[in-house]
Amino acid sequence: MSKNQFQTVISKINDLSVYVIDKAFSKKSYVSLDLSKDNAELEFVNVSSANNLGVYINEHIKVNNAQLAYGGYLETRGIYQRSSYFNQKTAPLDERNIHLGVDLWINAGTNVLAALDSEVHSFNNNINHGDYGPTIILKHQVDDFVFYTLYGHLSTESMESISIGDKYKKGEIIAQLGSSEVNGDYPPHLHFQIIIDIENYMGDYPGVCSLNKLEFYKKNCPDPNLLLCL
Repeated sequence: MSKNQFQTVISKINDLSVYVIDKAFSKKSYVSLDLSKDNAELEFVNVSSANNLGVYINEHIKVNNAQLAYGGYLETRGIYQRSSYFNQKTAPLDERNIHLGVDLWINAGTNVLAALDSEVHSFNNNINHGDYGPTIILKHQVDDFVFYTLYGHLSTESMESISIGDKYKKGEIIAQLGSSEVNGDYPPHLHFQIIIDIENYMGDYPGVCSLNKLEFYKKNCPDPNLLLCL
């Protein structure tokens, strides 16, 4: 499926009723959050510390009278420099620091919902430092088109009762968010990503890319806001 074909498919289902976080939190209570290298406020935050970054995010939510912060698609971030899993000694164009999904920042234990009718494609606990931690990938079909959504940074309990092929309806609970102890060492949040071609991945797919691979991933991982309408 090409990106243009995908956008045609999305136009058939695009409405404000697509949620991936508990519907108790209205989208009116969401606030956008900038975690890019261009955010000067982050110069005073130790983004390598899940606790310190969490304090910054929670304060941002509080001062905006919100309940959830979101954002991050195609942001160039500095946070990944802390992890050798993303970046060893590489040339600048090879540094993996461009975020391919949308992050939704809210408390651990919050329910995560299936964006659309789906079945479980795969799942895995990706335990590298700075990785997703527990992750579920759902498969969707609209007309003749198949695509996937990835849900990262879940709780370990979310892995206990799920099986490949399980069916979920749009809006049904599939998991809960994990704490920093299990989610790759981040403040609690959901990484939500759309994937057109899953390739040979199972329970995992790159959520951060380098500049020299950006054009491929922009096509294969369209903006999640096409679905979420945030």
